[in-house]
Amino acid sequence: MKERDLSGFRASLAAGAPPAGLSPALLALWRDARGDWEGAHEAAQADEGGAGDWVHAYLHRKEGDAGNAAYWYRRASKPVCRASLDEEWAAIAEALLRSEARSAPSSGE
Repeated sequence: MKERDLSGFRASLAAGAPPAGLSPALLALWRDARGDWEGAHEAAQADEGGAGDWVHAYLHRKEGDAGNAAYWYRRASKPVCRASLDEEWAAIAEALLRSEARSAPSSGE
């Protein structure tokens, strides 16, 4: 599926609705990129204990809450990011898209 790579995922941001079947963490990134921080935060919280923790950390870093962000980075077993927010968003999206592509059943199954 085209939106399962970073360029396709970015292209999907022009659509009125997110691509079908996004994980909560990817949905959170999609909503964040569209300027919906609250919707992004809600989606990240829906995946607590999973990839959503990493996105949750990014979102709190973006809002300027370094203490809360640090807590979520620890929960996600990730270092506190020092890159730009745009670079972090892309890195998280790319990692999650790769992870989901590896775990998706092949088209021959």
